[in-house]
Amino acid sequence: MKRISLTIVSLLLCVAASWALPRAEYPRPQFERADWVNLNGTWTCSFDFSGSGMEREFYKSKGFDKQITVPFCPESKLSGIGYTDFIEHFWYQRSIFIPQEWTGKNILLHFGAVYYKSEVYIDGVLADRHFGGTSSFTVDITSLVKPGSTHSLVVYAESDVRGAQQPAGKQNLQYASYACNYTRTTGIWQTVWMEAVHPEGLQSVQLLPDIDQQQLIVRPRFYRELGGKLQVTLKDGDKVVAKETVSASSLASVVLPVKKMKTWSPESPFLYDLEYKVMDKVGNVVDEVKGYAGMRKVHIEGNKIYLNNKPYYQRLVLDQGFYPDGIWTAPSDDALKKDIELSMAAGFNGARLHQKVFEERFYYWADKLGYLTWGEASSWGMDCNDVVTARNFISEWCEIVERDRNHPSLLIWTPTNEEFWPDRVQYPRLMQDLYKVTKMIDPTRPFHGASGGTHIATDIWTVHNYEQDPAKLKEQLYNGGKLMQAPKWEIQLMPKNIGYNGLKYTDQYVFPEYKKDMPYLIDEFGGIKWNPSQQMERAQNVSWGYGEPPRSLEEFYSRLEGLVDTVLSLSGDIWGYCYTQLTDVEQEQNGIYYYDRTPKFDMKRIHAIFSKTPETEAE
Repeated sequence: MKRISLTIVSLLLCVAASWALPRAEYPRPQFERADWVNLNGTWTCSFDFSGSGMEREFYKSKGFDKQITVPFCPESKLSGIGYTDFIEHFWYQRSIFIPQEWTGKNILLHFGAVYYKSEVYIDGVLADRHFGGTSSFTVDITSLVKPGSTHSLVVYAESDVRGAQQPAGKQNLQYASYACNYTRTTGIWQTVWMEAVHPEGLQSVQLLPDIDQQQLIVRPRFYRELGGKLQVTLKDGDKVVAKETVSASSLASVVLPVKKMKTWSPESPFLYDLEYKVMDKVGNVVDEVKGYAGMRKVHIEGNKIYLNNKPYYQRLVLDQGFYPDGIWTAPSDDALKKDIELSMAAGFNGARLHQKVFEERFYYWADKLGYLTWGEASSWGMDCNDVVTARNFISEWCEIVERDRNHPSLLIWTPTNEEFWPDRVQYPRLMQDLYKVTKMIDPTRPFHGASGGTHIATDIWTVHNYEQDPAKLKEQLYNGGKLMQAPKWEIQLMPKNIGYNGLKYTDQYVFPEYKKDMPYLIDEFGGIKWNPSQQMERAQNVSWGYGEPPRSLEEFYSRLEGLVDTVLSLSGDIWGYCYTQLTDVEQEQNGIYYYDRTPKFDMKRIHAIFSKTPETEAE
C-alpha cells in the first residue's frame, strides 16, 4: 500500500510539474497523441547582433549566458527579456531527454512557429532548416538521438524584417511602434514539443465533410506503408456513429456515412469525435490519434455566402491577436478562449484574423464555441513585385492552408491585405498562383486574394472604407446604383492613366469591376478612435485611430450605430462586414476593448448594435 501511495504521489508531482510549464496544453487538438513531451519553459539564449554566431560555432553550444521563457519571443515581457529593438540573429539552447520507451519509433520535433528563418541542430549537427515565420513545421531527429540519452538542442532564428522579402504583418519596420504598426516578434513564438511515432504511423489527415451526401470523407497520409490497416471511428459522445477500416495507404479514402447528421454552425457548434488506429500486418495497433470534425458546408451562390446551404450574414470583427505581455503569443490557452468570448459578448459572430496566422488552439476554441473565422497571412512588409518574395510567401502559405484546413470555424482564405497592384506582371502572377495552389490544397472554401485591395483572382469582393459619417459612407458605398469599386485612397494614389514606375494603364485594367456575380463585403470599416478623458495626456497625443474622435460617449454610440445601420441597410448588395477592431493595440486606440481586454464601453449597448442582422435593422 505504501509503495502504491508513493507511486501516486510521484505521478501527481509529474503532472503538476508539466502544468507549471507555460502553454502546457497540447498544441494540436485535431490530431492528438498521448505520447508527447512539451519543451516550453526555460531555455538558454544569446543575442548575435553581428551575425557571427555561426563562425563562433554557437550551433555546438551546451548552454548560452542568458535565459528565455519559450514560447514567448525575446521582445515580450513574458520571455523574461523584453528587448524591443531589431533582432536579426538569435540563438536558443536546451537539453532534451529521449525516453527509453521511444526505442524503435520516429522521434519528431515540432515547432508551432519560429519567425522567420530557422535552423535546428542536435549536438552540433544540422537536423533541418525552415523558411516561414508563421507556419508550423516538424523535424525528424530519429537518426541524431538515442533513447535513454540527453542531447543538446540548438535553434538559430534569423529575421530581416526590413528586407521586404519576408511577410511581416503588423510588425513595425521602424524602431518604435507607430500608427497601426506594433512591436516585432522574433524567433520561437509558439509551442515546441516532441512526440514518438511508429514508423508506419499516421502523418496527417484531410477531412472533407459532405453534408449533401450525409458523409465524412477522410484522406490519410502515412509516414511509411507496409501493408497495414487504418481504422477510423466517428463518435457522438459515447455513441459510435460510423466505423470503417481500410488499407493503410495514402491512396485510400475513408468514407464514413453520417446518419441523422448534426451540422456545425455558430448557433449549434456540434463536433464529432474521431479516433484513428493504425494496425500492422498482424493486427497490432501501432499508432493511435484522436481528433474531431465539424460537419458544415460553405459555398457561394450569386452574391451571397452560404453556410450549410442557407445564406449566412457575417458580422465580423478585426482581430489582430496582439497581447500586452506576449505580443504575438497569448499568455495562456484561456486567453485565446476569452478573446472569442469577448467578441461574442460584443455581438459579433466571427472574426477576420488579421495579418497574423493564429495558433491552432485559437481555431480549436472557435470550433468549440461556434465562432466564424477568416484565415489570413502576415502579408504586409513584403514586395509583391519580387519573385524571391513570391517564392517565400507561396511556400509558407501552402503550409498554413494544409495545417488549418480541417477546422470547421474557418470559412474564408485571405492570403493578403490591401495590395494595390504593385505592378502589372508579378502581382497578378502571384495572386493567380495563390488561387490555384489554395484550391488544390483545399477545394472546400472560398478564396479571397487581397482584402480591400485590387482583386485579380478571388471568389468574393471586398472594400475597406473608414468614412466616419454614416450618410457619406452610404453615398460612397452605393452611389447611383453602383457599388464602390476600390478604396478612395487607392484612387488618389493612382490618377487616371498614370502608374507606378511610369507605366501606363487604363482605369479598368487597374480596377477590375465588380459585376454583382460574387459576394460583396465591407471587410474593414468603423475604427472609431476613443480615448476616455481619464487617460494620460501623453496617451492622447500619441494614440492613433480613424477620423475625428467623438466628443462624448453618446456621440460614439450614435456614430457607431449609424455606421452599422448603413451597412445593414445595403444587405441586398453587401453581404457582411468586418468592424475595426476587437481591442486597442499599443498606440492604436479604436478597439471595443482596451488592450488589456477590459471593456471601454457599456457592453449591453455595444452588443445591441453588433448583434443586429439585416432583418432586425429593417424592423
